[in-house]
Amino acid sequence: MADSDELSTRQGQVQVYFTTNSIDIELPEGKRQLLVPTDVRRYGLSQILNSESMLDTPAPIPFDFLINGTFLRTTLDEYLTANGLSSETTLNLQYVRSLIPPLYEASFEHDDWVSCVDVLSGSSTAGSWDVQGITAGNERILSGSYDGLLRVWNKSGQAITTSVSSSAGGHTSSIKSAKFISTSQIASSGLDRTIRIWKYTESEDGFTADLKPTMELYGHKGSIDSIDVHGPSNRILSASTDGSIGLWTTQKSSAPAAPAELLTSGPTAKRRKLTTSTSTPQRGPLSLMSSHTAPATAAIFNPLDSTVAYSASQDHTVRTFDLATSSLVDKRTASHPLLSLTALPGISTQLLAAGTSARHITLLDPRISAASTQVMTLRGHTNKIVSLSPDPESNYGLISGSHDGTCRVWDLRSSRQGTKDEGGGLVGEAVYVVERESQKADSRRLVGGEGIKVFGVVWDKDVGIVSAGEDKMVQINRGRGVTRAEGA
Repeated sequence: MADSDELSTRQGQVQVYFTTNSIDIELPEGKRQLLVPTDVRRYGLSQILNSESMLDTPAPIPFDFLINGTFLRTTLDEYLTANGLSSETTLNLQYVRSLIPPLYEASFEHDDWVSCVDVLSGSSTAGSWDVQGITAGNERILSGSYDGLLRVWNKSGQAITTSVSSSAGGHTSSIKSAKFISTSQIASSGLDRTIRIWKYTESEDGFTADLKPTMELYGHKGSIDSIDVHGPSNRILSASTDGSIGLWTTQKSSAPAAPAELLTSGPTAKRRKLTTSTSTPQRGPLSLMSSHTAPATAAIFNPLDSTVAYSASQDHTVRTFDLATSSLVDKRTASHPLLSLTALPGISTQLLAAGTSARHITLLDPRISAASTQVMTLRGHTNKIVSLSPDPESNYGLISGSHDGTCRVWDLRSSRQGTKDEGGGLVGEAVYVVERESQKADSRRLVGGEGIKVFGVVWDKDVGIVSAGEDKMVQINRGRGVTRAEGA
C-alpha cells in the first residue's frame, strides 16, 4: 500500500487497529491494522481512513476516534505519554462519523423575558407517561415568562393558548419554572411563592387550547425557582429561595390543607381577598424538607427511582433525600454555589451535573464515597450556569444554558487532564456553542461585553434544543445525534 509505505518512512510510529460499529463504513479485515505516525491528530487519522488504499470514499467523511470510550483530542504521541504506554502498543481506534452541530431552526417571540421552557412530545418524559402518546407533528412547547403568563406553542410558532392573568387565578408575579405533568396537566411556579396546577385541553383541530387553573399550592416562604414532576405518582418537587425542598401532590383529595398563615399574608393575599367562592382550591405540601442553609436552586427526581430526590443550593451542596420518609440521606459539598442540576440516567453509575456560579459544571457521583466528590469539570462558559438538560439520545451528552448568552453542548467522552490552575482531574470542553440568533442579528452587546442571558434550556429528541432568554425569545436548534456518534 503506497500510503502505508509513505507513512512508515516518517519518524515515530505506532500500530493502530481500526474498528467501527457502522457496517456501511467498515474496513475489510486485511486493512484494519496499520502503522501510522504518532504525531497525527483526529484530522490526520480521518485523512488516512478516507484514502484510496483504505475506505476509498467518493467524498471525504469527517471522522472522530474513540480510545477506551474517550474521544481522541490530542496527537497519538501525547495520548501514549499521558497513559504511560510505549510505541510498541497497538492502539484500538473506534472511528465514528463526526458529530452533527445543532443548527438554528426557529424563534418564538414573547412580550417579556422568557424564564423557562419544557417540551411535550412522544419522546419527552411527560409524553412517555401518556398511554396514547404524542404523534409526530403534534409536539408542544411550554414557556413561562416574567410577565407571569404561561404559553403553549406548536412547532410552527403559533401560541395556541396563554394562561389567565392574576385576577382570574393566574400567577401574581414572574414565573420561574414550568413543566408538563401529562398531556392534560401543567405545573408552574414563581416569585409569588406558589405552585399552580393547570388543566390543559386542546380543540379537536389542535389550533387552539385552554389553560384552566385547578389548584394553588402554598408552603414556601420564598420564590419557587425550580420544580420537577413525576406524573405516574402525581408528585411535584420544588426548590425555594427559603432553602427548603417541597414535596407535593397534584391530587386535591389527598393534598393537605394550605397553611393558614400563608393565605392571609404575602404577595397573593390581596388577590385572594377579591376572588369569589369559586376561586381555585388551595392546598399545602406533603412535606417541606428544610435542610439548605442558603437558597435552594434546583430539585429533581432520580430518573431511575422516583422515591429519591436530589437538590442543589447556593450553600455549595447537593443533597439526596428519601422521599418515603422525607429524610436527608446524603450531602456532597462543592467548591462554589450551585445554580442548576440534572441527572444523566443512562450511565451505569448515575452522574449528577451541577451548574455553578463560577462558570463551570461539576459532575458528581452520589453512589461513591463522599470523600470523592468530583468526577469531572466542564469548562468554557464565561458566566453562571443556570439551566441543564441531558441529551435524550446519548448517555454522555448534556446541554447547558448560561448568563453568558450561550447554550453549550458537552460530551463526557471529550475530556483531557486538567492543568494545575484548573485543579487537576478530568476536564471537559464544549463540543458546540449555541448562540442566540437575536444577538447575531443585533450586534449590540450588554454591559460587560456579554450576550443576552439564557434562563432555561431543555433537550428533546423530537423537537431539538429549546432555549429561553432575556431576548424575549424561545429558540429552537436542531441536530439529531449531536453527541450520539453514529453507530456508537
